[in-house]
Amino acid sequence: MFDVYPLHDIEIVRAEGSRVWDSDGTEYLDMYGGHAVISIGHTHPHYVEMVTSQIKNIGFYSNSVIIGQQRELARKIGALSGKEDYQLFLCNSGAEANENALKLASFHNGKKKVIAFKGAFHGRTSLAVAATDNPNIVAPVNRTDNVIFLPLNDPETLEKAFAENEISSVIIEGIQGVGGIRLAEPEFLRQIRSLCDRYDAVYIADSVQCGCGRSGKYYSHDWAGVNADIYTMAKGIGNGFPIGAISIAPHIAPKYGMLGTTFGGNHLACAAAIAVADVIAQDRLIENAARMGEYLMDELRKIPVHIRDVRGRGLMIGVELDGDSAPVRKKLLFDEKIFVGSSSNKNVLRLLPALNITKAHADLFLNALNRILTAN
Repeated sequence: MFDVYPLHDIEIVRAEGSRVWDSDGTEYLDMYGGHAVISIGHTHPHYVEMVTSQIKNIGFYSNSVIIGQQRELARKIGALSGKEDYQLFLCNSGAEANENALKLASFHNGKKKVIAFKGAFHGRTSLAVAATDNPNIVAPVNRTDNVIFLPLNDPETLEKAFAENEISSVIIEGIQGVGGIRLAEPEFLRQIRSLCDRYDAVYIADSVQCGCGRSGKYYSHDWAGVNADIYTMAKGIGNGFPIGAISIAPHIAPKYGMLGTTFGGNHLACAAAIAVADVIAQDRLIENAARMGEYLMDELRKIPVHIRDVRGRGLMIGVELDGDSAPVRKKLLFDEKIFVGSSSNKNVLRLLPALNITKAHADLFLNALNRILTAN
């Protein structure tokens, strides 16, 4: 294998709900969901049945024919998000979703400049990585002067950037994940909406990690009470099956050849995403994410030592410690058998569990973290 991933010496071979098992039979609590991918729990019965049933009929054909599952998925995402009049374009990943959104914005208004924010992570493809605030993963071929990085939640700098540049689009995560669970303030998102309207720019709401119900709303940007022009999503939409999408406001018109994909929106990917949408709706998982997130954050704030800050929305939570989180994450994994995540802020633990976790799951994690922190 091309050695680009630092690996834990653990091989996960089986999973169910919020539990995973390694090749030695050791059981772990999954409070990370593989980077927020597992939204309805591992191997959910409805998900397994839908994917299995679909592959027995047809797994793939190209977008040159009608694929009815695409239209069903569009209806269900529209219903869950409350944006029934938006248009759906399906692709394969979050990076591809953001790449297509940025391209579509430029097609729409004929402009080049993109505003992104410090701490942003939008993907590893060409323009998505150029709009990502990590020079270590931006190759020379990806560098461009078309992306302007601004501080998050700084209204004066944002206003000035619009006044001094021809802005095509603003791309912003409602909650920065890799950036350390940093929330875009609702008033700042409302300002983005207002400035995009005033200057004929496109507001792109990157919901790849913070979407699909994780925040307690389908898109975390909706906490601001305004609509974006384009929402990008992936990760939780497929519960582990590779699928990405962009949801596009009705005033942005398509034309043949503008966007395209070979594998995006195939029968099998749509079956997986439809199953996810079904479970989110039927089991009221958006409400559960809000409720369980509030419980977790309240209880985390009661731990008396070593926690500097607890922040997030729903089940996208950052726990900022008073020192490097790596030793705590290691003890959680190897001593307590609990997966959690890291971030670009080395002090932050990232929690991204399935949206159907229970209080019992939360308490297992809380008790384990409390033991580790109070022992030091």
